[in-house]
Amino acid sequence: MKLLYFAWLKQKIGTDAEEITLPDDVNDVAGVIAWLKTRGDKYATALKDDAVVRVAVNQTYAKPDTPVSDGDEVALFPPVTGG
Repeated sequence: MKLLYFAWLKQKIGTDAEEITLPDDVNDVAGVIAWLKTRGDKYATALKDDAVVRVAVNQTYAKPDTPVSDGDEVALFPPVTGG
């Protein structure tokens, strides 16, 4: 799976992208976020408040129960406003 991080998430985690292999028990967006939080302090701090993190799976906005698989592209970003 390819993970992409944008805006302050990129700054807090320290990278804009990474390739990962999901654990067998991770199969949805909520699982990805929960698993990422266990990967260290940078991830736990950046992802501590789920309400300020948006997710897209394969460039489509996703909900916590959206399924994911190893071949997906998952982007994490703060809420976006227009203007």
